[in-house]
Amino acid sequence: MPNLENLKIAIVHEWFVTYAGSERVVEQILNLFPHADLFAVVDFLNDSQRGFIQNKPVKTTFIQKLPFAKAKFRQYLPLMPLAIEQLDLSAYDLIISSSHAVAKGVLTAPHQLHISYVHSPIRYAWDLQHQYLKESNLERGIKSWIARWILHQIRIWDTRTANGVDLFVSNSEFIARRIHKVYRRSATVIYPPVDLQNYTLCKQKQEFYLTASRLVPYKRIDLIVEAFSQMGDRSLIVIGDGEQMAKIRAKASSNIKFLGHLEPEALREYMQKARAFVFAAEEDFGITPVEAQACGTPVIAYGRGGVCESVRGLDCDRPTGVFFAEQTVASIRTAVLEFEQNSDRISPTTCHENAMRFSTERFQAEFLQFVEQAWRDR
Repeated sequence: MPNLENLKIAIVHEWFVTYAGSERVVEQILNLFPHADLFAVVDFLNDSQRGFIQNKPVKTTFIQKLPFAKAKFRQYLPLMPLAIEQLDLSAYDLIISSSHAVAKGVLTAPHQLHISYVHSPIRYAWDLQHQYLKESNLERGIKSWIARWILHQIRIWDTRTANGVDLFVSNSEFIARRIHKVYRRSATVIYPPVDLQNYTLCKQKQEFYLTASRLVPYKRIDLIVEAFSQMGDRSLIVIGDGEQMAKIRAKASSNIKFLGHLEPEALREYMQKARAFVFAAEEDFGITPVEAQACGTPVIAYGRGGVCESVRGLDCDRPTGVFFAEQTVASIRTAVLEFEQNSDRISPTTCHENAMRFSTERFQAEFLQFVEQAWRDR
């Protein structure tokens, strides 16, 4: 077995500003390689947030010191390709990048091994460009053409820098297909780690449906709320906050309750008791549907993206949920009815067992084995 402890290892992440899905991946990679050094475009974690990176220092780029970077670092996207290339990784044997924008673009030498765990190629530069422009009110005018030109240049850079990656790992088959589409490279699928220890099975369900998310456009919570507003005899609880809160509230009828942001313990309790968890986004993987299943709660989900790999539909022997074909109010309503007609086929125990496929321990074992084999074969 290769002795990875003797290697100089660098872990490169996009930016450290919060603790979300991609940061959970970095956390577990760092647990596997605690002697690794960390790099990122920016690091704005406060002292109380740094536990998941073991309170390590992070080497950042010049964007860290630009005006208003802490609040508006994303607006420096046009400079990020240049910035990430300025990180000096020449002293390292193994580079592991965690990338959904520019992290994979670090410069490496022929004797170095670069493994990139890709959460997605840059979404807003590739197949989601038109959605991004629409949501950013950049469909017309001079600003629109400037944004389109910048995204065009980013696509050129993104394609070129794929050549600097020795091996790609993707977080789902869905993203592996996207990687092949834009880079013409194959990727090994290693599903991200989901911390399932506290998501215990609950077989006793109540009558309400649940959705939980940031209230931002692509999550499509508005569609879920509209659908249940048309089904007044069914209760829906919405957990989460965000820019669309007022807009979505305006569409809600009296059978819908908004609880805002909740701490993880309270969210888990609602997940355990819900009749089903409703999920309308097209996600690269989607952690909350897995957490819901870990609680023994079925999932009603939009049938595209990574959720198709984490939820077993009614065409499976042991289903854990129901898919709807379109991101429309009518499609969600049909799926809820289909779920109710088939709910006796979906057991809480089966949901819980299915979720265990995505445990932290499984991720650590698979990723370590992959890195060891890659170093052996280099």
